[in-house]
Amino acid sequence: MKNSPKTAFFLALAFVPALIFADDHGEVIFEDDFERSESQEKSDEPGNDWSTNSKSRAQGEKQVDLKDGTMRIFLSPKADHAVSVTHPAEFQDGAVGVKFMLEDAKDSIGLNFADLKFKEVHAGHLCAARISTFDVKLQDLKTGRMAKAVRDASKAKTLTADQKKMLKTKEKGVKNKLETGKWYDLLCVIKGDTMTVSIDGKEISSFSSEGIAHPTKRTLRLSIPKNVVIDDLKIWKSK
Repeated sequence: MKNSPKTAFFLALAFVPALIFADDHGEVIFEDDFERSESQEKSDEPGNDWSTNSKSRAQGEKQVDLKDGTMRIFLSPKADHAVSVTHPAEFQDGAVGVKFMLEDAKDSIGLNFADLKFKEVHAGHLCAARISTFDVKLQDLKTGRMAKAVRDASKAKTLTADQKKMLKTKEKGVKNKLETGKWYDLLCVIKGDTMTVSIDGKEISSFSSEGIAHPTKRTLRLSIPKNVVIDDLKIWKSK
């Protein structure tokens, strides 16, 4: 049964808001479709101003591979730390969008926002969103577990009862099931002290905490404890 011209018009109109607001996150400051080749296959060569921690944390073993127009990130058996693939991303408020695929039930992808010039936290960690096959976790790291005093006490196993209670308020986890071997569209938006994660256009979780409002997010870290495949990454700045 064919739609009438009037029905077709309203069906088309229904898609207009999605088109209008598809890039309504501010100015695009970076995008990458990973449609390029590497000159060799022995070490990481992500290109386009991406950096990795393979040299320092995986004895130089390759952990990032550009293949079939995607970026494949995988943990080396020699690694003593999760894979970290970083790119400059300077904003106060902004957003990151990326297509991703998890190939194993234990895989996950983390979007970690950092400011290496801010020395009051370990390694510049400010806030993060982690998406696994079973949940989404949003974290304020600046005033939570990466604050130097808190991290030092945690490593020394001397966290006080008040500190432990405080840490519970610095992150939010919600259950969310994803299939392995399937592509998803992830959007993480930071506005003020609030971080919101949507997958395939559906809001999954939102979390507000003071550390998220840090005025200078300077670096995006893709934090990968096992494996992930990504494509079509975009970073916006609205403030």
